[in-house]
Amino acid sequence: MRHRSTAAPFTRNLALAATALALLTAALPPVGADGAVTSGSDRDADPVRFHTPAANPDALAQHRELEASGDARTAAGLLAMVRAPHAVWLGDSTPAEVEGAARATVEAAAREGTVPVLVLYNAPGRDCSQYSAGGAGSDTAYTDWTDAVARGIGAHRALVVLEPDSLALLPSDCGQDDSEGTRTAARYAAVRHAVDVLEPLAGTAVYLDAGHPGWHAVETVVPRLVKAGVDRATGFTVNISHYHSDADSAWFGTLVSGCLAHVARAGDPHDCPDRSWKQADARTWLAAHAGGPDADRAHFVTDTSRAGRGPWTPTPGVHTDPQEWCNPPGRGLGPRPTAETGDPLHDAKLWIKTPGESDGHCLRGSAGPEDPERGIVAPKAGDWFPAQALELVRLADPAVLPSPATGQAHGRE
Repeated sequence: MRHRSTAAPFTRNLALAATALALLTAALPPVGADGAVTSGSDRDADPVRFHTPAANPDALAQHRELEASGDARTAAGLLAMVRAPHAVWLGDSTPAEVEGAARATVEAAAREGTVPVLVLYNAPGRDCSQYSAGGAGSDTAYTDWTDAVARGIGAHRALVVLEPDSLALLPSDCGQDDSEGTRTAARYAAVRHAVDVLEPLAGTAVYLDAGHPGWHAVETVVPRLVKAGVDRATGFTVNISHYHSDADSAWFGTLVSGCLAHVARAGDPHDCPDRSWKQADARTWLAAHAGGPDADRAHFVTDTSRAGRGPWTPTPGVHTDPQEWCNPPGRGLGPRPTAETGDPLHDAKLWIKTPGESDGHCLRGSAGPEDPERGIVAPKAGDWFPAQALELVRLADPAVLPSPATGQAHGRE
């Protein structure tokens, strides 16, 4: 990897990152933990209000079924989940269609005074052509598509999560590339182009894919972010559609941010601290090598939609391929979307993956078609999964179920 001889381009861009959320949320009404606008002395609790798109129709159908069955408490919890701010995913559409969808979303958010989170998910060869296969048919088609997204957003506010898994799961990682690395090089070029057309928009902040804490090492993901143009973006995302606790995700983000700053100053990413380091030692290293105050380092956002119980640990030897990322049992909703993280590097906790929507058909190395952990056939990726939705609501931390006595949400059950 070619190291920069100067930090100027990187730090000049990140000087703007410190105010990215201020730009996005200027003049927005405050919001409480449930997504509702606050009032009185509570109005200073959280200055950001993120957009809530229309709920999955199957989620609303499940809510009606719960009410009809007499389970009003769980019905209320499910409704609280689908009414919480969450992202709008854009993919598998023509340029004209995605331009219209992006414009409709940002204009709706502008009318209500919220910031929409848009997830662009249309890279060619998406998800190694596995559970969430699809994407644009060519690199040129993808360029046209991202240009259309930019036209749709225009001058409106938007927080853009750019192509989950696009960098953590490159074509070269899944045997889809040729000996010259042509498809991987094209992936990097496609992401860079998207950054270059979206980040300069007046109210848009772009965050690239950095995987999750249980995937790549810091020294591995940092060069990928650099090649993809993170120096021209607002920052990166951690834990999209995964289950790691937000504390672990935020710490991984801190390490990646520090390593990016080190590399921008011609440092070697192999010298950077990883998750195996003691935090005290890692913080000492960051203070010595990352350079400058936190505001001058790459920022990040985390996906907390299903982070309430942390990742699933399958019993060793039970499954030949546990697929711990795929509809794991016993998980719960995590912290509600907010830009008040208490960490100057951590721009927001977001519900990027729509909680309650399936990760796909999980076979865990078996012949299927049932998920051997659940004994049922899971819905395809992106479809509503009633059984998992109930788990997320009932095991949420912090809770969304109202207390039988007070009607207010309470802690772990």
